[in-house]
This record gives sequence, C-alpha cells and structure tokens, in this order.
Amino acid sequence: MQRIIKDGKVVNETWHLLGKDATLDGMPNCDDLIVPLSLWREHAHALKARDGGLGVWLEAGEEIEEIADQLEHFQVIALNFPAFTDGRHSSTAYMLRTRYGYKGEVRAIGDVLRDQMFALKRCGFDAFAVREDKDPFDALKGLDDFSEVYQASADQPLPLFRRRQA
Repeated sequence: MQRIIKDGKVVNETWHLLGKDATLDGMPNCDDLIVPLSLWREHAHALKARDGGLGVWLEAGEEIEEIADQLEHFQVIALNFPAFTDGRHSSTAYMLRTRYGYKGEVRAIGDVLRDQMFALKRCGFDAFAVREDKDPFDALKGLDDFSEVYQASADQPLPLFRRRQA
C-alpha cells in the first residue's frame, strides 16, 4: 500500500489515482477516485452520480481555470509534477487557495521530492505523494526545514514585517 504525506503526517493512501487512459468501464462505484481532467471533461455527469469520493488531477499544462466553477465537486485536487524542475503547479495551488478559496485537499503528485516540500506547502499543498523510490518519512522532514518565513504566501498571508508590527 502506498503511503502519502497528508496534513503533516505519513498516512496510508485511501484514494485510487486513475491513469490518463482510464475509462468508465469497470470503474468501481463506491471507491474514492482521483480522475484525470480528460475523463472529467467527457463524463462529469456520470462521475458526479457515483457514490464514492471524487477528485481530479491536472497535468502541468492544464489550467485550473477550466474547472474553477466546478470545484465544489472535488474533495481532492491533485496536481502532477512531471519533473521536479517543472514548478507550474505551484501557482495553481496558490490560486486554488487564494483566488478560488478552495478548502479541500490539494495534493502534489509525480516527481515530488523532499527538497520541494516546504515551498509547496507554502503555496497551498497539504498532501504529497512522493516518488515511489523515496521514503515518505524522510520527505516529511522537509516540511520543517525552516522555522520562519519572511514572504507572504497561501499558508501565511502576512509578511514577517507586518506580523512584527502587530
């Protein structure tokens, strides 16, 4: 069983992440599923009618604006990092939290490494599926790499100088 980091703890994964080529044929009705955006585009009505939890995942080139008016249907939004050098979804997570007020889980998937965890959390991620060849307990330590932050972000809307003035 895969383990993920969620809300600052290593936990067993309970959601099923469907691949890009997934179809509705044979899909379980009651499991918690994270479906690719392409499947959501084609079968949103049927997916909303399912009994289990529903999440969607976006590739690095897919824009959150396409589903911004449908966020209430998703308990999880997973954002794929195809390479650790591709940080486009950091902005997506930030927009989900600040512009769209999304309160559900924002999960980093793909090429997610310990060194990115602190910055990704600041952008609005609260769950991380680290690469399978990496230890999630070691990666968890990356969330505590720094004790203080100067800049404002999704996790701390006031910069340090404003907090000191208060």
